[in-house]
Amino acid sequence: MHGINTLIDTFLHRMRRCTVVSIRVQGDVLAWRVSAFRLIIAALVCCPCLAAADDVASRDFSTYQPSFHATRISSSEAPQLDGDVSDAIWAKAAPISEFYQLEPNEGAPGSEKTVVRVLYDDNALYFSIYAYDREPKKINASVKDRDGDIGKDDLIRIYLDPCMSRRDGYAFEVNPLGARFDALVQNNAEFLAEWNTMWSARSRIVADGWTSEVVIPFRSISYDPKRENWGFDLFRLIRRKGERIRWSQISNQMPSSDISRSGTMQGITGTNRGLGLDLHLYGTASVKREWNAPRETDTTFEPSGNLYYRITPALTGTLTVNTDFSDTPLDERRVNTSRFGLFYPETRAFFLQDAAVFEFGGGNLSDSVNGRPFFSRNIGLVDDQPVDIKAGGKLSGQIGALGIGGLMVSTGGTEHGDGQFLSAARLTHPVLAESEIGLIFTNGDPSGRTENTVAGGDFQYRNSTLFGGDTLKADMFYERSFSSEDGDDDSFGAVIAFPNEPLDLSVQFKEIGENFAPALGFVNRTGVRSYAGNAVYHQTLDEDAALRWIQASAWVSYDTDLEDHVENREVGGGIGVMTSDTDTFFLNASNIFEYVPEDFVLPGSVLVPAGDYEWNNATAH
Repeated sequence: MHGINTLIDTFLHRMRRCTVVSIRVQGDVLAWRVSAFRLIIAALVCCPCLAAADDVASRDFSTYQPSFHATRISSSEAPQLDGDVSDAIWAKAAPISEFYQLEPNEGAPGSEKTVVRVLYDDNALYFSIYAYDREPKKINASVKDRDGDIGKDDLIRIYLDPCMSRRDGYAFEVNPLGARFDALVQNNAEFLAEWNTMWSARSRIVADGWTSEVVIPFRSISYDPKRENWGFDLFRLIRRKGERIRWSQISNQMPSSDISRSGTMQGITGTNRGLGLDLHLYGTASVKREWNAPRETDTTFEPSGNLYYRITPALTGTLTVNTDFSDTPLDERRVNTSRFGLFYPETRAFFLQDAAVFEFGGGNLSDSVNGRPFFSRNIGLVDDQPVDIKAGGKLSGQIGALGIGGLMVSTGGTEHGDGQFLSAARLTHPVLAESEIGLIFTNGDPSGRTENTVAGGDFQYRNSTLFGGDTLKADMFYERSFSSEDGDDDSFGAVIAFPNEPLDLSVQFKEIGENFAPALGFVNRTGVRSYAGNAVYHQTLDEDAALRWIQASAWVSYDTDLEDHVENREVGGGIGVMTSDTDTFFLNASNIFEYVPEDFVLPGSVLVPAGDYEWNNATAH
């Protein structure tokens, strides 16, 4: 009887998950068990969802990486892009419908059905998306802006990794209103949202959910047409439920930008990259009229442009002449209330092309930016004043497994000096299973006041199979600057992180030498040693609980001078919860100390005198 009971329990559990049948039982317990047993036998034969449940139960998500074949069509069969996925051509593609939750119930099938189909022809990839929803009136859809904050809406994200790097790639998002967002996936750590390319999407809300059609031209991304298999993944967000669903890499502890265990799209062959040439032309015309004698009119026209050429399928050459950045988005307005300079991300198209190849130092310099050896926003700027970029060239992409980035720019002069030639180079190569080593060099000073060179190396270690699927990261870097004015000095650091659930730990150390001066880099504080530690305990609760998860965190950071005298310190901790309705509440408290060695002035002529300052902060939100 114990075996029968176990079988019955298993059956009932599966039937609940399949939501196919509901059983109400009254009367004799033994008769109920016999009837249930007979129903099990019939269901094993007739109910396909039981076999599916077996498959789901057997998934090892620490190694699970699904694959599928994209379906080739002729260009004349390309679907009309209108958000209607009922076109007959979509039936040629096999559906992708096996999605699993990252949260709230990691590893469980998505609560709503999702079906994606992929076609391609000579020129582009085509995606049809059917995001079923039993309550379509509750679909979150409010953003219409290109590159707007569509994360507040329901959305689908498509990941592409054409080089199968498992590290760098592309992300394309679309919401139920057809709003689009695109970004570079950089080093499995962040989305470079300033990047943009040409692609299209149309969406519509329908009676049982929402649908979308997406087209991504092959010429809009870097890829090798000889490579048939691409890294690929899909992500869906159901905002009102706080439900995150993914096709591959079913691990809530990994960041959304991680593609190290994405699935595979197979069979991409015979594509047409065309000439691999894109030309963007700009021009600025101006007319100046002097109304006083001799009443002259002065008319000027300044042409400019960028040229992008695929030297090889995975290697792009970029040229810029008399560069005009008038179409570049404006920076976000920020007020600096500290003694140290603010960091603004690059937004210019020429410098964003394959920007990920210049990334250096991993977690040491992506989160804590002080000490970056190369910061392209220094090019075209001298003493906070813009200078002309006469011409520039860039080589970026991959040669085999070797990542390569090279840049040279000629800038105009200022009233204080002549124009300059500025250059940077970056090389990376994969090692071990998931890790990478690299070198970086920069040369030149935008101001022309010094002779300046920087050389450095880094090692970014990653192991995502540790202890049955936990991840370990360890990033290390060393760099040295050589300056005719400041002398020679170095910077180095390391960060070790264990970003898993329920326990997320990280420790970091970084030192910036007193005379470390990368003229093409970003340094807002020298002569400093930085120590940081962070611990988060995040526990997901049962799906029927009133709370979805609870979290406790603690952190500490110290900055000292090179003689280990504390200059600032922060120690804090907090707790947080999410309810079953996805409402969150956080309570944090911290103690902060800062030593100000000399007076400084905040915006608005607010004087901050030298001295020691200590205060406590508490926030609830």
